[in-house]
Parts: sequence; C-alpha cells; structure tokens
Amino acid sequence: MKSKRIACIAMAGLMAASLAGCGGSDSDNKDTTEATKAATEAAGSDSADDTTADAEGIKSYADIQLGTDFTDLSAEIKFYNNRTDMDSDDYGGKNWKQYLEDFNKEYPNIKVDVITDTNYAEDALTHLQSGNYETVMCIPAVDMADLSTYFMSFGDYDTMSSLVNYSNRWLYQGQVYGVPLAATTQGIVYNKKVFADAGVTDVPKTPEEFIAALKAIKDKNPDCIPLYTNYAAGWTMGAWDDYISITATGDATYKNQKLAHTKDPFKNYGDDTHAYAVYKILYDAVSQGLTEDDYSTTDWESCKGMINNGEIGCMVLGSWAYPQMEAGGPNADDIGYIPFPISVNGKQYASSGADYCYGINVNASDDEKQAALVFVKWMTEKSGYAYNEDSLALVPGSESKISFDGVDFVADEAALEGEEDYLNQLNSESELNVSNGGNDKIQAIIEHAANGDMSFDDIMAEWNQKWSDAQESLGIEVTEK
Repeated sequence: MKSKRIACIAMAGLMAASLAGCGGSDSDNKDTTEATKAATEAAGSDSADDTTADAEGIKSYADIQLGTDFTDLSAEIKFYNNRTDMDSDDYGGKNWKQYLEDFNKEYPNIKVDVITDTNYAEDALTHLQSGNYETVMCIPAVDMADLSTYFMSFGDYDTMSSLVNYSNRWLYQGQVYGVPLAATTQGIVYNKKVFADAGVTDVPKTPEEFIAALKAIKDKNPDCIPLYTNYAAGWTMGAWDDYISITATGDATYKNQKLAHTKDPFKNYGDDTHAYAVYKILYDAVSQGLTEDDYSTTDWESCKGMINNGEIGCMVLGSWAYPQMEAGGPNADDIGYIPFPISVNGKQYASSGADYCYGINVNASDDEKQAALVFVKWMTEKSGYAYNEDSLALVPGSESKISFDGVDFVADEAALEGEEDYLNQLNSESELNVSNGGNDKIQAIIEHAANGDMSFDDIMAEWNQKWSDAQESLGIEVTEK
C-alpha cells in the first residue's frame, strides 16, 4: 500500500518549489516548541520505532564528535539532491567538489558520490518506489506515516531540536527523520536599483502598494519586466503556495492544524489577507501587463542574469533564490530580499522553516549509515553550507545573513497527533496540491489572467468547491470558517 501511494504521488508529478517552511528558527523555535513538545509527548518519544541510530548500535547524530570520531572509517555513500547548479566549477558560490574536498581532509576514507537531478522532486519518489535509492537523499513529498519505511531516525525531537533548528519538518511520533540542508524564509527577491530608479523607496507592505510599485517600474523603464513569473519552469510556480499560511494569516497553526478543517479557504476575507490575497497579486499583475509579454518563453537560468542586470524588477521566490540571483552577474549589490506585501492587522510576518532535509536510507549497511550520519552532521555544523547559501541559522546561536526590519519570522507548528497526513490527503483528493508542488494550478492563474477567459473570483470558487468535496469525501470535519 505504501508503494502504491508513492507511485500515485510520482505519477501526479509533484514538484517541490522551495521549499518551504515548516519548522522554527533560532528564536522562533521558542514560539512553537511548546506545541511541538505537546504533540511529541502525546505520541510518546519512545513510541517511534527501532530505526534510530542507537537502537542499531550506531553512534547517533547527537553523540558524534566531529573531527574525532570515525576519522578512519572507510565507506562509500551516495548523496542524491536537487542542486545541479553546484556541480559546476562556474557556480557563483562554493560547489559540491569544494565541499567534498574539505570533508575529505577530516574524513579521507569516506567517499561521497554526489548525484544531482533537475527533475528531483518527481524522480526522488521513483527512486524510493524502486527500493534502490541512495544512502543520503533530500526527503521528497512522502506521507509522514511512511517515513520509517524509507529513512532512519536521527533521534527524538527533544534531543535534535536542541542541536538543529527546524528539526520538526519531518517529525513523526516523536522521532526526527530529516535534518535541513538549509532554512529559508519567504519573501521577494528584487533589484534595488530598479525599484529606486522607479521612485519606489518604501518597501510595499500591501498588495495595493506592490501593484503600484510594479506600475511605477513599467512607467519608468518599459524595457524592464516588473514581475517575472518563471511560468515555463513549472516548479517555480509552487513558491506562491508558501505565502498563504503564516505570511498571509500571522497564524503559526494555520497550515498544519487549521487549513484542513477550513471551509472555503480560498474565499475573499475582505482585508487583503489569506490565500485569496496572495494569489490575486499574481492574477492582477498578469492581467494588468506587469509581467513578461509571453509567459511561455520564460527561462529559469537566464532570469538570474536578467534580474542581476536590471532587466527584471522582482520575482516571488523563497530566500534560497537570493544568493543565486546575486551570483547571476556583476551586480550582486543591486540584489535584495524583502517581505511579501501582505500585512495582518498592520503587522507583517514571514514564514520560516526547513528547505529540503537530509534523509538516511533505512536499508543501508551499518557502515554506510554511520558514514552518512558523519557527513550530514559535518555539512550541518562545519561545512558553512547554510551560511554560504544565505540560509537562516541551522545551529542554535550561529549567524544568518537574512533579516527583515520589523517583520516577525514565524514557523509553522506541527500537525496534531493523528492528523499528520490530512493535508497530503486533501491535496491528493482535491488535486490542488497546496504547498506540495501544486504548480499546475498556479500556472492556470497566469493563463486565465493573460487570456481574460476566467475571472479570479471564479478560479477561487472552483478551488473552494474542490476543497469542500475533498473534505466531504475524506470525512474531515469542517470546524474553521
């Protein structure tokens, strides 16, 4: 049955966009720890399974002393991930080859084969389904209940949360199955010079102010694309889903605890908040000619140079994209990152949480698992990867390059016990795939806005109907209005 579920997800073509945010930051963990601990205690930290490192006689993540333990361990492991850009010697930052060279200075006998994939989100599910998958991989969109089938636990939540921020991204029955490669927040990457030249000196805080800024850019520089959609890439569209929870509601419980029980979550709340306000920004920008002339011709790789050179005003992407745009040309200082333009009762919030997370193959040999634990811990604590990639702080007390003045970074709280897979089930039943690679529905917004063949309110009404039908079909109680 688990294999069948994975196959269905793979066939649906789920694509991860960012990678978005479930977890907590150094300071924000304090906001979500009590709720997460309550869920953990209810499930029972000892209730999980026998796939933890200690249970198998392997030294755990928490107990490994980097630079001292296992420096003579001989093993070969494979690391499968989505960062194809880091294969190149021309990558603007530190690439995989350089990280491995540094790793092998301390662990010369652990060979790490890095395998990258441009179609990672789909292909990773296929790898899992085959049963023949890599030692370490970025955990794709699997059901929480299936985690222990594919991955070993890094340890209980109380232990891991003291060592790694955002460690509740893949938390199930008190056990942590994923350690983040990086942690992101959700905002807008933009060209500061383009905005300034257009007279936009204040950061837009509402949809109305943001659309006005885009119009000012177009008026000042008709050759500049105010908002680049990245429609053709597909996976980039999923980024829009990442703004509908904390950013648009200010509520850390909204995504994982309330959304599944909400009646008509895509309705107009009348105050420029919630999902309606997020998606309407995109519809309005396209319908008013504030995006590229032909959405089908957008190109992910070339957009990096375009925004760096002032040919694009901004793009809606997670903070993971910020360093890539800086490295896209000679004008890194022109690239900035600002909050998404929604305010809740006059206050702005930014979702923060784990990007992709390392998972370790539960079927690997003991030596491979031990080598994998060493590699993951080294990448997290010593490699500098998170800082280099402009991640939020992963290790408590470490530095981060990202900050928003006057904006609260907040992490999504974990789902309630017994409801961990409600959102996945609703996404599958409704085919909306909210925050789970729902790229097609976002592309459809662009198509309808450009063609003028369907109003935004009609699109949202259609989504609400699909959501309600899914709730009824699955027997999920509607308790939130």
